[in-house]
Amino acid sequence: MVKVIWTDQSIDDINNIAEFIAKDSFKYAQIQVNTFFDLALLLEKSPKMGRRVPETNDDSIRELITGSYRIIYKIRTEKEILIITVHHSSRLMTNNPNI
Repeated sequence: MVKVIWTDQSIDDINNIAEFIAKDSFKYAQIQVNTFFDLALLLEKSPKMGRRVPETNDDSIRELITGSYRIIYKIRTEKEILIITVHHSSRLMTNNPNI
């Protein structure tokens, strides 16, 4: 089983997303946050389930897409995945310095 590690940046991203959604609906903010964490759990058994991030030429940088969001992660080793950022798909990746 692969260990999934959330960076401080990815947790900050989720908190910011939740705060934004909660302005309209606390319930949907909770649902979205739970979705992020539930998807990341799937990576423990299937680390390559996400597609390669098209903006990079690095096969180890992959993403899971959920709704309007991209959970971007890096396969560091066969035993470790690093969640780099959670990014809204309408924003350009060039605006995200973490990739």
